[in-house]
Parts: sequence; structure tokens; C-alpha cells
Amino acid sequence: MDWTPTISELSGPRYQRIVDAMEADIAAGRLVRGQQLPTQRALAKSLGIDLTTVTRAYTEARRRGIMEARVGQGSFVSETSARRAVDLPHPVAIDLSMNVPPHPLEAQLDERIIAGMEAIRAQSGLTAHLNYQPPGGSAHEREVAARWLRSRVPHAQADRLVIFPGTQTILFNLLAHVARPGETVLTEALTFPGIKAAAARLGVKLVGVAMDEGGILPDALAKACRVHKPKAVYLIPTLHNPTTATLSAERRGAVAKIIRDAGTILIEDDAYGLLDRSASPIANLIPEQTYLATTLSKCIAPALRVAYLVTPDGDTQRDMRASLQATVQMPAPLMVALVTHWIESGIADRIISAIRSEAVGRQQLAQRTLKGFQFLAKPAAHHLWLRLPEGRPDLAAHLLRNGLAIVAGDAFTVDGSPPHAARVSLGAARNRSELAEALRILIGALQKPADTRQIV
Repeated sequence: MDWTPTISELSGPRYQRIVDAMEADIAAGRLVRGQQLPTQRALAKSLGIDLTTVTRAYTEARRRGIMEARVGQGSFVSETSARRAVDLPHPVAIDLSMNVPPHPLEAQLDERIIAGMEAIRAQSGLTAHLNYQPPGGSAHEREVAARWLRSRVPHAQADRLVIFPGTQTILFNLLAHVARPGETVLTEALTFPGIKAAAARLGVKLVGVAMDEGGILPDALAKACRVHKPKAVYLIPTLHNPTTATLSAERRGAVAKIIRDAGTILIEDDAYGLLDRSASPIANLIPEQTYLATTLSKCIAPALRVAYLVTPDGDTQRDMRASLQATVQMPAPLMVALVTHWIESGIADRIISAIRSEAVGRQQLAQRTLKGFQFLAKPAAHHLWLRLPEGRPDLAAHLLRNGLAIVAGDAFTVDGSPPHAARVSLGAARNRSELAEALRILIGALQKPADTRQIV
């Protein structure tokens, strides 16, 4: 609480200088997340200025998201740059339904966005990125992305890569490319709701394949391929959504062989691969039969709308660029330019490292808080898969009435009965304090006895 900023060398109104000094000290590590700040009166006295100026500074710091006030405790350096959502449904106070990355202060997203835009402006001007660009990215942007991805995907090349505005657009275009209405695509028995929505819109039939805590079962996949003759197999083999399952190297090899022998293709959704680099994509085993989708939505921020598709060959790359042009024309050029700058400068890896560290910290918090309950989780995942009590099908609705949103298992079920489980997204809370409060609400609901009244 002994922080006294140096504001004499800064310009602008005094309150502004205090906030600027606070931002600079956070960036330099002189102030750390969660550190308590002086009271307004104490800071006014140490700086020799009036209380009103400090009050205005603290208000502005809260507006910028770098400081938070805790009732009865004081003011603290924020744990995150995320702001509270203003458009949540009225009953929702804490939303753990969206599987998004946390934004710890260490990621410095606000500052890096501003600095990145300034670098782009200095190099080429911002207006150069406000016109139509080549669908799927320029040759330079694709080369930068391919070079970056080659640490995990050695066969990534610019002429086999397409830049899309998000994975959802990739999935829609790929399903339209590989399957006609009524034809079959296999998935895990529980899968990403986005692929379900795209398949429903296109009239493509999804068939779920049995899985366990380690992911899809190779024997079940082989049988499904024989029975259904699928046009493609869609999998999330790393930090699976929603179960967090990560396929072992042995299962990846088995899956690759099954797909190769079946003469079908793999759509590998690598949304979380940059958070867990220990797992090599299946695409590396069967590159000639795999479309690999990698996105920044889960490792940096979803609204960047930048995702990369590595195709089996040059012909399919050209097909997917044409498909992209016919549906959404191109990804947002200014966002692609920002991400490309971050990749070239090494900033993207530093942001991802900070977000991965925060994800690990939140998982550790959840492990401690939910001790004694049954759930599946992985250290770097943004979510966990929580088993719900039998006889409590209304638990998600009950939680929503108490201001907490999670996603029940039926949202992920491809066919069959929905499991008694729910996805809890740890990254969606603004900070660990909010997450801890959400988990306390969750535990209270889990411990509440089921309503055994009969309706007659």
C-alpha cells in the first residue's frame, strides 16, 4: 500500500498522470496483480494534491480495467484487463458458459493492441487495410502464419494455408465442401456445438462415436467407418470440448490408420493445441488426408476472428480460398495485419504464454475448490467437465436463477441421451476472485438435495 507514483515527468491533467503512472508501473512490474493500492486519502497526502483529483484518477483507472474496488477491503490492481459484460441476460451475474480465454494483466492486450496498430500505421498506414484483400490472406501473411505453425505442423506451407475469419467459418465451408445433404460425417459422441449447428444448416448427418476419458475409442471409430462410410471424421483430439480429453500418441496413431484405411478425410479442430503443445496433431501422421484448423480464439481472443486452415494440398487450398470468397469474401484485413505483426515480433507467443499460465492457475483454483466432486480437467484447459448429481436435470436452470450460467451436457450430445454433466468455463470469469465466487455458488447447488416431490 506504499505505492507513490512519479507524475512530475508526465503530461496532461494530474488525475490522468496518476492513471498513466499506474499503467506504466503495472507494465514494468512495480505493481503486480492483486496488489492493494493506497487509500485515496493516503495517496492525496503523499502526492500533496487534493482528494478530488485522486478520486477522479481511481474512477478512471476502474473504467480502464486496471484497478478494481472490493467492498470493505479497498482498491487493488486488477487481475485482468477484461471488463464486466454489459449485455448478459438479466438473471446472469457470472457467466461461465462461454469457453473463452482469460485476459490476465500479464497479457497486456490493451497496450499491445494499441502498439500493434501504431506499428501497422507507421509501416503501411491503417487505410491500406480497409479495402478488399486476397481471399484467404496475402502471400506474406500466409507465409508468416505457416512459418509460425511449423513448430507443431512441419508440413505447413503458405500454398497449403488459408486464413479464415474464425473456425466456425472453416467448419461450415469444409462441411459444404466434403459432404452433400444427407451424407454422413462422424464426430465424437460429445462435440462442439458449432459443428452441430453447421451440419444442421447444411443437412449433413452427424453420427457420434463412443468415447471414454481418453477421447474417441479407435475400435468404435473403425466400426463406424465400416457401417456409415463417412465423407469425413471431425475430431477435437487436444483438450476436447467439452470433456478436456486429449488423445494419447497411441490413439492418435490408431485413428490415423483407421482414417487412412477407410479412405476418408479428417477435419482436425486444433482450437486448443496452442495451449498444450505436447500433443502432436494427427495431421502430422496423415497430412494428405487432413484439414487442420487452428484458431486464435481460444489462445488469445475470439473477437480477433483469425483462424488458419492447413489443407492436404495446393488444389484443396485453392478450393477453400474460392469457397471463402463465395461466402464471406475474406477475413478482416486489419485484424489479420495485427495478428501477423504479433507473430513476426514474438508478441503472439508471449500473449499465449501469459494466457496459458492464467489457465493453469484457474484450473488449480478449481481443483482445490471442487475437491470431492467428480470432474474431468487438464492443466491448460479453459474449461472442465463436471459430473452432475443424478436426479438433478434442472441444475443448470437452478444455477441460472441464482445468477450463474454453465452449459448442460445436452448442448454437446450428437445422438443418444445427454450425460448428467456440464461444461464449466473457467476463463469466462473476469478474474480469479469472480471465479472463486462462481464456484462457491456451484458447490452450493451441487450439495443441495434433489427435489423428490412428485408432480401428479
